[in-house]
Amino acid sequence: MKDIANKIKAIAQDLLEKGEVSLFMGWEQGEFEFQTRPFFARTSQDAEKLIFNEYSIHNLANALLKFRDGQEKIGLVVKGCDSRGIVRLLEDLQFKRERLYIVGVCCPGLKDPLEAARAHSGFNPQAAPAPLAAKCRSCLQPNPVIYDQLLGEEQAPRSEGERYAQVHEIEKMSADERYRFFEEMLSPCVRCYGCRQACVACNCRTCIFDETKPQWVGRETSASDNFMYHLVKALHMAGRCVECGECERVCPVNIPLMLINQKLIKDVNQFYGPYEAGLNYVEGAKPPLSVYKENDPDDFH
Repeated sequence: MKDIANKIKAIAQDLLEKGEVSLFMGWEQGEFEFQTRPFFARTSQDAEKLIFNEYSIHNLANALLKFRDGQEKIGLVVKGCDSRGIVRLLEDLQFKRERLYIVGVCCPGLKDPLEAARAHSGFNPQAAPAPLAAKCRSCLQPNPVIYDQLLGEEQAPRSEGERYAQVHEIEKMSADERYRFFEEMLSPCVRCYGCRQACVACNCRTCIFDETKPQWVGRETSASDNFMYHLVKALHMAGRCVECGECERVCPVNIPLMLINQKLIKDVNQFYGPYEAGLNYVEGAKPPLSVYKENDPDDFH
């Protein structure tokens, strides 16, 4: 990955020196190897800090929302899942394509810096190398789908078992069994909204969960309020989730949030597909549930 890191640094320096971009988004190194974090370079000197290693897992597409109201041109590095997030933003009219210079990196699979930090903390830190991140073990699209420059060798999709295996198991449950399953699953939620903040598809300017007049969802972490938060959020992602897995990765209490998203991905594909969010950018295209057609199926309840 050092070769890719050097190429990213050179590209960023060239773009910034020529004034072709106003800033370049990548990652920088922290104190430990696993402590990578998003970094915004505004000068060629800043670009010296850019890295790319096995812990460069953060989806940088989400950070573009900080700049959606500006006019500056932005360069950034994207992996396969990140690039699907770019498509999501373009389809949602949150950004214009001409404002972006996209450096795509074919992703071999990365490690989770949060998992590595947990392993290295406490009284008995683990010396064993961190495993592949959970979200990278089943990756539908490791190669960027939209880019101006591509780095690395094309990677094959990765899969751990049948894609919707757990969804199928839950669909077999009775209504009462499903309720108990999700009640137990969502009960640890502390409503930190980290999943919302990390989601590139959560790009509303004012979130329903921040409203106080009216207050749609209570502030308590009760079963009913947790259900309301997670199910409303998930339904807003129907047909729009790009499966980057950042929501689940950043959850401090390890809730398997992608399980809900996978159910909706499966159903949208079944009812309106074949469709996979963010796999192909077509100007003016919209997700299935963002448009209406007279022949849309209505034979479901």
